[in-house]
Amino acid sequence: MNKHELIKLIDNYSTDYPEEKEYKEQIISFLNKNDIFLGKSNKQGHITSSAWLVSQDRRKVLLTHHRKLDKWLQLGGHTEEDETVLTSALREAKEESGLLNIKVLSEDIFDIDVHTIPIHKGEKEHFHYDIRFIFEANHEESIVVSSESKDVKWVDIDEISMYSESQSILRMVKKIPANRN
Repeated sequence: MNKHELIKLIDNYSTDYPEEKEYKEQIISFLNKNDIFLGKSNKQGHITSSAWLVSQDRRKVLLTHHRKLDKWLQLGGHTEEDETVLTSALREAKEESGLLNIKVLSEDIFDIDVHTIPIHKGEKEHFHYDIRFIFEANHEESIVVSSESKDVKWVDIDEISMYSESQSILRMVKKIPANRN
């Protein structure tokens, strides 16, 4: 993905959440300072993409129990040089869930986040500048748990706080279109 296209996509993203406004500035600053921003080559940090995958009735979200981080998270991961952040999020969702029928609900950014990835097996602590999109899938379709996960499951939105207290996850729950209060 072209750096200027990505900056424009992020620059056009509008949010009411103060933390996301700060993340937006951090991501644009990172992109302006780095020519290497996709993949894993930049050891200081890189752009990642995530899929916030909701059920057709908007009552469930697909979460993965991430093996490396030992946390329940949305599906997602590293971007590849030859893909956009949207196609990366879709690829990651399919790889991590085994779901075949995933529908893009919007090509606009759904959420953004910046977080630190801790030291792990010789890999230095670094930042993930995460661009997130919203997708839909049938919660009755069979799931396949990839090697990156301990588990993958549909979680009722009313029970998400039992799996994660992350403000990032809880913020995305509030944004689910049919769940706005």
